Amino acid sequence: MKKEHIDKVLDILSKTYPGAKCALNFNSPYELLIATILSAQCTDQRVNIVTKELFKVYNKPEKMVELTQEQLGEKIRSCGFYKNKSKNILGTSKEIITKHHGQVPKTMEELIKLPGVGRKTANVVLSNAFKIPAIAVDTHVFRVSNRIGIAKGKTPEAVEKDLMKNIPKHMWSDAHHYLIWHGRTVCKSRKPRCVDCVIAPYCSYL
Repeated sequence: MKKEHIDKVLDILSKTYPGAKCALNFNSPYELLIATILSAQCTDQRVNIVTKELFKVYNKPEKMVELTQEQLGEKIRSCGFYKNKSKNILGTSKEIITKHHGQVPKTMEELIKLPGVGRKTANVVLSNAFKIPAIAVDTHVFRVSNRIGIAKGKTPEAVEKDLMKNIPKHMWSDAHHYLIWHGRTVCKSRKPRCVDCVIAPYCSYL
């Protein structure tokens, strides 16, 4: 997609999804980190239901590690893959306590060293908790970016790099939210609603 078309697409999406933001509910960087780990292969709505209860008590790493893996697994069971997620959440919580003085780290390099934390999760935390420009490539961003042509890549990391190259840095965080919401509401996986799409004139898919 040409630069002028990318600029036009971003302008249209910004007006279509004003105030687009992270759909996960959180009150601290730690809560967002845990919610994002839980969101893998699970809807944000389900995660919010689970964390509403979980975070009433276990909203800090020091509290989370009081749980056994089995106890935590029962609390997050409905999010799916609960055994692996509970293991990673407890592992991450322990490392935050022992290596980061109880505080969620603020760099990509440190975040991706935590158990169960990849680039997507790290970018979500950097962008939404710390307001550091970042583009988190989830399934929606990956699909929409490749489909409309704003970025190309066979892996999430490749798409992330292309988006970072094609989008001004000050717009990274907002743009990734626009793409997520467009993917959820219009540019869906199986049946994209192309006839209703506000950026159809610039889309490579049509």
